[in-house]
Amino acid sequence: MSESIMLNKSKEFAVDIVNICKSVKSVHKESVLTNQLLRCGTSVGANIFESKYAQSTADFISKMQIALKECYESEYWLELLFKTDYINEEDYKKLNDECGNIRRMLISSINTSRQKGYNQ
Repeated sequence: MSESIMLNKSKEFAVDIVNICKSVKSVHKESVLTNQLLRCGTSVGANIFESKYAQSTADFISKMQIALKECYESEYWLELLFKTDYINEEDYKKLNDECGNIRRMLISSINTSRQKGYNQ
């Protein structure tokens, strides 16, 4: 899968995260959990974007690994918001699926980059 598809999906995910966090803050007046989700959920795409300008294969992999960690953290906060009834099951499943898709693309990209880096 091309990097631009992953970047586009991560931007869409970030927009969805911003919108769900705005909604939860507005309806439930909750900000501790949503601020955590907002930070990591938008960081995924920022790190993918930054990786486009990596100085080396190692730098690229590092940026992608940071994005992957932020993706995993996003899944944690989403589950916590769902299990504490701040977000409904439909929104949780949609966002968790988006995050899982990005996570799989990141893992694939990291693995491919490692293989290419070792073969050079």
